[in-house]
Amino acid sequence: MGIAASELSRFVIRPTLIYLGRHSTTAESLLLGVAASQSALGSALHDRRGHGLYRIAELRHQALWDDYLALDPERASLVRGLASQHAFLSGPHLELTVNLRYATAIAWLLIEEQNTPLPEPDDLLGMARIWRQTFQPQGRLRDFTCAWRACVSPMNQVAC
Repeated sequence: MGIAASELSRFVIRPTLIYLGRHSTTAESLLLGVAASQSALGSALHDRRGHGLYRIAELRHQALWDDYLALDPERASLVRGLASQHAFLSGPHLELTVNLRYATAIAWLLIEEQNTPLPEPDDLLGMARIWRQTFQPQGRLRDFTCAWRACVSPMNQVAC
């Protein structure tokens, strides 16, 4: 059983996006859809494809730090502030599984790094395209929309 979409949004995604100065309704909806598509809102937090709610691969995590965050020390410091003090140093990829706000920040930055304009908040296909581009290049758009309808839609605000 995963996390209720309304609680994930209210207690994790929204505060993280506000902290990063990136909050919008679309960004919040997109991250909910990504979490639904990648892990059924936390029903499965680790597999060969990656870690945590967003199933971020270790190589992608490392590349984001090396190729994107390293170029913006202020933003890197902001994101590093979300990570656990000692655990991050000994197991940075584990933070993607155990630290929801850190994982959300990393997922958002992977999206932002693509520099793709965000669709309207109700444009599921537009969000699905960003999900596929950023997280699942071989994914099908219907995988995202089906996960959204099963886990996120207003009629089903409890966990999948």
